[in-house]
Amino acid sequence: MAYQSGQKTIFITGGASGLGREVGRYFAGKGWFVGIADVNEAGMAGTAAMLPDGKSSIHKLDVTDRTQWKTAVEEFGKITGGRMDVLFNNAGIGTGGPIEEMADEDIDLMLAINLTGVISGTRACFEMLKNTPDSCVLYTASAAGIYGVADLSVYSASKFAVRGLAESHDLEFKKHGIKSRSLMPGFVDTGIIGEVVEGTNQTGKERLEAAGVMVSPVSIIGPAAWEAVHGDKVHKPVNKMAKQLAFAARWMPGRLRKQQTQLADLGDVLAGPEQK
Repeated sequence: MAYQSGQKTIFITGGASGLGREVGRYFAGKGWFVGIADVNEAGMAGTAAMLPDGKSSIHKLDVTDRTQWKTAVEEFGKITGGRMDVLFNNAGIGTGGPIEEMADEDIDLMLAINLTGVISGTRACFEMLKNTPDSCVLYTASAAGIYGVADLSVYSASKFAVRGLAESHDLEFKKHGIKSRSLMPGFVDTGIIGEVVEGTNQTGKERLEAAGVMVSPVSIIGPAAWEAVHGDKVHKPVNKMAKQLAFAARWMPGRLRKQQTQLADLGDVLAGPEQK
């Protein structure tokens, strides 16, 4: 690997596609070395091919497996001399439906990836982050972590939990020189809403747009992640939808509840599971 001593580094879970891929592209464009971690080996190779030659490493990682976390982080540390400026704790899945109709295995898998896997990642990377000056753990939360979404209750709960991790860890890790931040995007045009919704001939994106719900291009994520890592605020609402939700949740909760009720029948647009 062509890592250069002193070069800044970012380790990205869910790096084979979507938000992870786009953040990798953006940070690589800023001269950073990118660790790409995912279960999708072909997708990781695709991401690496988009980055400058020799400026990335690939790590097979199922975030639900603590042993794989340990191995992946050790591999990355050997390349970077123990340096990890940013952990982008991003891998996640979204599966929707009324809570009474959800399969037990879907619930268990979503919590294992979206919450337990995230916690395992922070723990696995903690020493490297602590030993890297001015480091940051960046979590992917969601606008669904601002206000609960009908028919996405487990997904929403997992993102509320990630939001809590970001807040807690920003306080807890301050003495170690580690910042903690979260990205809170609304709907973004990635594979997680790109599948055809069962029982329809439309993708999740098409259903959302038909209902007047904004779907932002994935290109907004790179600059948002950069601003989050280098900014002072714990939470970074990414697009207009998320910013409006954050404002309404604080100042107009009654109106927000009414709007969410009107959108309740869109809860199944997050077809999955699929890692981000």
